[in-house]
Amino acid sequence: MNVQDKSLEGRVALVTGGARGIGKAIAKEFVRNGARVVVADNGVNIDGTEPDKSVTEEVSSSLGKHAQGCSLDVANPESARQAIEIALERWGRLDIVVNNAAILRDHFIFKARPEDFEEVVRVNLAAAYYVMAAATPVLREQAKAADSDSAYNWGRIVNIVSTAGFYGNYGQSSYASAKSGMMGLTRAVALDMMRSGITANAVAPFARTRVTDTIIPANDEQEVYKKRAMTISPDYVAKVVAALCSNSGRHISGQLIGVRGREVFLFSQPRPVSSVEIEGESWNAVSVAEIMSREFENSFVPLRSDLEDFNYEPPI
Repeated sequence: MNVQDKSLEGRVALVTGGARGIGKAIAKEFVRNGARVVVADNGVNIDGTEPDKSVTEEVSSSLGKHAQGCSLDVANPESARQAIEIALERWGRLDIVVNNAAILRDHFIFKARPEDFEEVVRVNLAAAYYVMAAATPVLREQAKAADSDSAYNWGRIVNIVSTAGFYGNYGQSSYASAKSGMMGLTRAVALDMMRSGITANAVAPFARTRVTDTIIPANDEQEVYKKRAMTISPDYVAKVVAALCSNSGRHISGQLIGVRGREVFLFSQPRPVSSVEIEGESWNAVSVAEIMSREFENSFVPLRSDLEDFNYEPPI
């Protein structure tokens, strides 16, 4: 996992939430492979409280001269712009954006508080929007200025999402909503940036982080899952993110990638899997429900969480 291939030599990256867990692993991997990195992280707890700028200062110091820390709350449009400006002022360009910043405030929906939902969506989804809104004009201008042979080679966006966004999970209505929204945002941005040759992908990680540490198992199966999740290093996720950001990843865009140790998934995205035409006389509530139940029975998605579906030993 520590081989230096320098595939990102000379590139400049912004990693939000880059001072801990997966974000920190990504920042380290980028530096290891030749990139300069801005680590944007205000050092909050997992619930988004008690910011601590020393967390980011320590990480950026450990990464050396190729890293610059900034203790900014990128869930604010002006702070997001400042993070981009730091990269431009320090290194004169920006090539890669990784949106990783996230918090958790889990509650069953019947116990949820609106203010928690709003804060999770602000940090986990709105921040990614603000960062990309500020970064994409820079990426587009660089693509325009590049010669025809290299215009497609650089300009990468990777959004760190979660299987909770499309599986759902117990007590995670706010987190799942934000991460699901982030996947839709990734697709829209990939389409917007396609003509400029700038890619955008979503990565759903399986790794030990502060997020997995907070999981409260709802049953024995989930207890086993949590123990297995605790064994997976975030370095595997970092390696795949670096691969997507390398020149070799230039043809991959708009995709949803999962990383579970050495196992890499390409997830399907919502598309019709079955259909039925209902005749006029049957177009009433009872008949439509009966027809859907009968015709779609074998195609319904099981109501299981990611904790059940990925409850097997990870390849590490």
